[in-house]
Order: sequence, then C-alpha cells, then structure tokens
Amino acid sequence: MQTTPPILTITGSDSTGGAGIQADIRTITSLGAEAMSVVTSITLQNSLGIQEFYDIPAPVIERQIDAVCDDAHPQVVKIGMVRNAASLYAIAQCLRRHKPRWTLFSPVVCSTHEEQLLDDSLITLLQTELLPLCSLLVVRNRDAHYFTYDRLVEAHGTHGRCNELCSSIAVFLNQGDSLDSAIRRATLLAPPLTDNTPLPGRTVSLYRDFLSMQERLCSHSHDVNFYARQLGVSPRYLAQVTHRMANQTPKSLIEATLLFRIKQFLDSSPQPSFQAIAEQLDFSPQALSNFFKRLTGITLSDYQKKQYK
Repeated sequence: MQTTPPILTITGSDSTGGAGIQADIRTITSLGAEAMSVVTSITLQNSLGIQEFYDIPAPVIERQIDAVCDDAHPQVVKIGMVRNAASLYAIAQCLRRHKPRWTLFSPVVCSTHEEQLLDDSLITLLQTELLPLCSLLVVRNRDAHYFTYDRLVEAHGTHGRCNELCSSIAVFLNQGDSLDSAIRRATLLAPPLTDNTPLPGRTVSLYRDFLSMQERLCSHSHDVNFYARQLGVSPRYLAQVTHRMANQTPKSLIEATLLFRIKQFLDSSPQPSFQAIAEQLDFSPQALSNFFKRLTGITLSDYQKKQYK
C-alpha cells in the first residue's frame, strides 16, 4: 500500500524520451515513487532535435493540475517546460491554491540539442512570478546566469541530466528528506539512472543514401520531394539530416551535383550541344541556361569560351 503521495511533474512531452514527462516518470518510478503528470507542451522531435511545438492551452493546463491536486494531494511538484506567459500564470495560480510543501523548478532554457526555447521576456517573468513560489531551482550550469535565486543547484551536462537530477531530488523530498539531504543524495547517484546519450537515428546512413541516390538519379529528377519519397522519409526530415551532416539543404546538394554534371559535359571532348546537355539532365534549354547562370554568375557560352582560351 502506498504510504506517500505521488509526485506531480508539470512539463512538456518529449517524444524521444530523453527529457520531459517521459524521463520524469522513468526517473521517479525507478526510485520507487509514483508519478503523476500534467503536460504543458507537446513537442515533435527526434534524434535531430525539435521540429515543432504544440502548446497546451493555459486553461487546460490549469484543469489538469486541479484534477490531480484535488484528488491526490501531491506534496512535491516538479515544473519543467513552461513556454508562454499564459501557462506560467496558470501554473502559479494553481500553486497558490493547492500549496504543495515542495515545488522544484527546472526551467528548459535550451533543449538537449541546444535549441533556444525561452526568450528573455519570459525568463524575466519566470523570475518574478514563479520562482517566489519555488523551494529550489535546478538549472544547467550553462544556463544559471539567466536566473537570480538563492536556492539554486547547477547541473552539468545535457538538459536530460538536469531533468533527472531535479526528479531525483523530488523523490527524496517526497520520502521525507530535508532539502540539503535530498540534494546530496540525488547528486551522488551514480551511474545516472537513464542513458542520455544521443539517439542513433538514421542520420548518417540516410545522408549517404541520399547522396548516392541523387548522384544516380539527378538526370531524372531535381525534386526534393521525389528523393524523400524514395527514401521513405518526409522532406522536412531529409532537410534536417542534410543540415546536420553538411549544413546544406537537400536542394543545394542536388544543384551542386547537377552543376558538376553540366561542367563535366562542357569540359568533355567532343563537347555535346547545349540542347543535348539539357536533354541528358532533364532541363529545357532555357531552364539549363538560367540554372547555370544562377549558380555560376556566367552563361554557358561564356564558361565554354573560358575553357577553350
């Protein structure tokens, strides 16, 4: 039979499981406590990072908190991702109403992939509206300068590690430890409870497959959507992969291959006509001319003249 109330975590959902609601529940339950959760934001993310957010409306966040607190009376509340002022005010209002014994705050300033998630105005609002209601602030050491707070613990490493530290402190407080004792026990946990190494994903293999495919098929298609379909991924994901691997878009890589092929034809002997080059690479003659000039700044004829001076 449960002898302690559950711990309430209020934060975003991380579909990779590296942080957020998923990681909080995993850490809390692995230490023998029960977790309840309120979602503030749903993220669309994978091994390459966050693609989009869907922020839960503030009234829904408030009703989630009330539903849990009215019924389960959690005495330890952990707060993570808060992305807008309306959500912040809703959470603060609930804290004043339900008065948990301990409130821990681990703000998500930057994601594990170093995406900036909070602007300066919201950080200021968190400082003035939420921190006065908190017992402890747990923040990554690289983000500590954003906040002024006496009861602050700095965590080293990724946001996922910081998240785990804060959840562990919450468990030990829920077991009856003093704040200092809970911090000490959580800090000494070794090895970490969760593996926060980057997800393997498909980045490297997909990038190689894309380069190989567009080398083979660039004479048949110049369309990013075509290659994404052939590879079985969305154009957005393919763009994330090429940005991560080469800091380029799929389109720019396709264009670089096409330009290389055009120059090969122009440099060959005997040299094919512009019409023949266009047909080989699935251009109209005018489109070929425009494409070459856009990428090189000179016309096909001028390039040809330079080569044979």
